[in-house]
Amino acid sequence: MTARLDKIIKREVELDGELYTVSMSPEGVKITPKGKRRGHEISWRALLSGDAELTQQLKISLDAYRAP
Repeated sequence: MTARLDKIIKREVELDGELYTVSMSPEGVKITPKGKRRGHEISWRALLSGDAELTQQLKISLDAYRAP
């Protein structure tokens, strides 16, 4: 059984030896380096519409173009 997401849930995750705080709220998801205030945030609507995947693919394409 699932519970309604009606308040912020925070969890800690370690990626490549770095700690991050993941906050899930009714508005979306935010990932912030541990101890910092600014991070990456995405709304549920953007995630479901595919905007997140499109943005990631664009970044990969631009990074490949800039590489010598």
